[in-house]
Amino acid sequence: MKELKDTQNEIDPRGVPIKRVGVRALRFPVRIRDKQDAVQHTVATVSLAVDLPHQYKGTHMSRFVETLNQHGPELSVRDLRAIPNELLTRLDAERAHVEFSFAYFVEKKAPVTGAPGMVDYEVTFTIDATKDEMDFVLTVAVPVATLCPCSKAISERGAHNQRGIVTYSVRFGDPIWIEDLIRLVEQSASCELYAALKRPDEKAVTETAYDNPVFVEDLVRNVAVRSQGDENIKWFRVEAENFESIHNHNAFAEVEWTRGE
Repeated sequence: MKELKDTQNEIDPRGVPIKRVGVRALRFPVRIRDKQDAVQHTVATVSLAVDLPHQYKGTHMSRFVETLNQHGPELSVRDLRAIPNELLTRLDAERAHVEFSFAYFVEKKAPVTGAPGMVDYEVTFTIDATKDEMDFVLTVAVPVATLCPCSKAISERGAHNQRGIVTYSVRFGDPIWIEDLIRLVEQSASCELYAALKRPDEKAVTETAYDNPVFVEDLVRNVAVRSQGDENIKWFRVEAENFESIHNHNAFAEVEWTRGE
């Protein structure tokens, strides 16, 4: 068989290195162990990339998919940590970038009746790696309820409230549970959200939010203080966005912090 030309390995004369090149929007089954020592089976949306030196015309896109699939029909977290090093070797790269985003489910019982329901959270594992170092960031997107302190203070009847989303990213020392990060965020809001609520539960949730008003600024500060109190968290970035119920815009706030700085 005639040898096929390898265009990707040709020299590129423009002298422009590429920060990231690879594949994204690739879906793949994964297994995640939860805090109850059970295994969740979910589907991740995957991004795989490497840095491309200026002298190479292109990378070998098929090798990204081959690297992913060589672990079999389903990945575990341990497999995921191995992928960046395999990309560095297979693509002769100096730096690899891996991202897995997936739905993670937690069973929550309603606060009064105990009615069970599954609440989904978006979780992302992001890994940047060289041959000598690996940087792992865990991100959780947590839906919450917030009630406006200003509205409560100036209104004779009620106060406006809304759902929001908190995107919380951490670097950590010892292994950390996704559930613990979710709980930290939910405790920082006016009230947490549930999948199933009966009337007694709805009353309790409404009153809990009313008793715990927070601005979007309060929300990120609450998360920040709790994070700073956990010695295992080495760095975090938290962004809260409220889907305003009486404005035609959203409100947001963000805090980033590194331990020791």
